[in-house]
Amino acid sequence: MTDRDVQKYQEDGYVILDGLLTSQECDELRHRMAEIVEQMDVPDHCRTTFSTYHEEQLKTQGNADYFITSGDKIRFFFEKGVFDDKGEFIVPRERSLNKVGHALHAYEPLYKKVTHSPKIQGIAKKLGLKSPVVTQSMYIFKVKHTLAWSHHAYTFPALTPHQDATFLYTEPLGRVIGLWIALEDATVNNGCLWFIPGSQNSGITRRMVRTPKGTFPLTDFIGTEKTYDEDKFVAAPVRKGGVVLIHGEVVHRSAQNTSADSRHVYTFHIMESQSTKWSPDNWLQPTEELPFPLLYTD
Repeated sequence: MTDRDVQKYQEDGYVILDGLLTSQECDELRHRMAEIVEQMDVPDHCRTTFSTYHEEQLKTQGNADYFITSGDKIRFFFEKGVFDDKGEFIVPRERSLNKVGHALHAYEPLYKKVTHSPKIQGIAKKLGLKSPVVTQSMYIFKVKHTLAWSHHAYTFPALTPHQDATFLYTEPLGRVIGLWIALEDATVNNGCLWFIPGSQNSGITRRMVRTPKGTFPLTDFIGTEKTYDEDKFVAAPVRKGGVVLIHGEVVHRSAQNTSADSRHVYTFHIMESQSTKWSPDNWLQPTEELPFPLLYTD
C-alpha cells in the first residue's frame, strides 16, 4: 500500500489494491469453502414445514435468532426460494447460499491465516491503526444467474446502497474498515461493488440496533436511509486476488449477478479499538467464547 493509496482511501472512502492474494491462495479458499458447504448441517428453521401463521412467525424468529447469535460461530445464510415446503433443496446446495459467516476468521485456519497475514497487518499499519481488532468475517457467493431455476423463485440479489456503520456503529465513527477480497474477478457484469466517492464525510442517517430483550423482532432500524443519486456511483471492478478497502461510512452497493460467472468473495471488518467504543446496540457483539481478536499477532 503506497502513500497515494492511503490518500485515495482518505479522499474517496475506498481504494483497490491488486495482488493481495495469489491465484492459488484464492483457489485454496474457494476449495475449503466448497468442503464446508458439502459438510454443512442445514438449520432447523430451514428444514421445518410451516403451515400456520403462528408457525410462520416461529420460523421468522428462528431465522432472526440464528443470525443475531452468529457472531462467534460459522453459520449458513440462504437465498430465498432454495428450499421446498419440506425444507429440501430445490437447487444444488453449493448454489443455495448467499453467505457463510460470521467467524470464519477465528475457526477456519486458512481464513484466519489470510485475515492475520503480514500483508493485511501491513495495510493496517500503513493506515495508522494502533490496536485493530477483527469484528466479523463472511464468505459471499453472489451466484450466477441460471434461468432454469427461475420458476422456483430463486433470487439473485443486489446489495442496496448502504454504509457499514449502519450495522457496525462506533463512537467516534470512522473506526471500522471493510476488507473485501475478490477470490474471482469481480466485474460490472457479475456484481462488483459501486461507490459514491467522498460520501464517507456525510455521516450516517440510519442505524440497525438490537431491540430490548424479550421483544420481537430482535433488531430494528433507527432513522432512514438517504436517497442517493444513481449517477454518482462509480464501479470498482477488482481482479482475482485484489482487495477493496472500504471506509465504514462510504456509501456503496452492488448489482445483481446476471452473468455466466460467479463472484466469490472473502470479506471481513476490522476496527481500531484504541479510544473507540463499540456500540452495545449493535447486532454483533463480542462474546466470552470469542472476544474480538487482535489483528496484530506479533
